Amino acid sequence: MRILGIDPGTGILGFGIIEVNSGKPQLVDAGVIRTPVKQDDAIRLATIYEELTDIIVQTKPQIMSVEKLFFAQNVTTAMSVAQARGVVLLCGQQAGLQLFEYTPLQIKQALTGYGRADKKQMQEMVRVILGLKEQPKPDDCADALAAAICHSMTARFD
Repeated sequence: MRILGIDPGTGILGFGIIEVNSGKPQLVDAGVIRTPVKQDDAIRLATIYEELTDIIVQTKPQIMSVEKLFFAQNVTTAMSVAQARGVVLLCGQQAGLQLFEYTPLQIKQALTGYGRADKKQMQEMVRVILGLKEQPKPDDCADALAAAICHSMTARFD
């Protein structure tokens, strides 16, 4: 099973692809899609759509695991991230992927057993689970890999 994890964002969108064989996840690819802050939102969203579509075509995942939006403070940021999430879900749907969404709490609990784990703990668990020499950078990339790993760990119980 090949899983594409997504940490949605308009400025930086993290993605991580893992392959799960016999319950053991392995890194396929990971990175970020960046868009310029001062660029028009429509152009930024089009860039996300085009680049994510290319990633899906190149890596051929069957499943997309997306971090759910969880904001309480900045409404403008929340709306921007929500727009990026919409583009992500559209890409996944058009590619025929099975779509799953997880809250940050669910992802943290799946990887660390603790729903309030910090960024460093999460990055270290992603490194350990995937057997990487270094923690994935930036945070958005590690968060996307965590979303993919979360699905690989919870899918067994579906």
